[in-house]
Amino acid sequence: MKTKDLKIGIFDSGLGGLTVLKSLYAKAPELQYYYLGDTARVPYGTKSPKILRKYIQENIDFLMTQKVDAIVVACNSASSVLDETITSPVPIFDVIRPSAKAAVQSSLDKRIGVIATRTTVQQQSYIHAIHELQPNIEIFQQACPLLVPLVEEAWLDDPLTNLVL
Repeated sequence: MKTKDLKIGIFDSGLGGLTVLKSLYAKAPELQYYYLGDTARVPYGTKSPKILRKYIQENIDFLMTQKVDAIVVACNSASSVLDETITSPVPIFDVIRPSAKAAVQSSLDKRIGVIATRTTVQQQSYIHAIHELQPNIEIFQQACPLLVPLVEEAWLDDPLTNLVL
């Protein structure tokens, strides 16, 4: 199979994952991308892990109908609950591990702050991923439920977003 024939499926609870798609496209524009924004069930960050796993499996099953060769879970909440109950015939990549790696590499004082959805914080996914890379880093987590709607509305540079943060 030629590289240009590779199909990458990407999903998120909404539109925030388009930033992941943009980054992937910038690095590999020759690939084919399929994006699923599950806006009917947004936000994921308030849902239980059991419900999220159901949504994840449904999203994977849908993307497989597009004959994708790999799937990127571009949602922190969904990434935080990935486990062995999720089945896929193709590789699945989450966003937590690469984000944790970037945080560890850029941390100068061995202290990292994580703002995330309630689900992501409760699952302690960033704590586990960061400590796998660097056990002596101090991590501070804070759920920020108002952040998701601001990201979904693309209010990234809005003064309200700065207030929430």
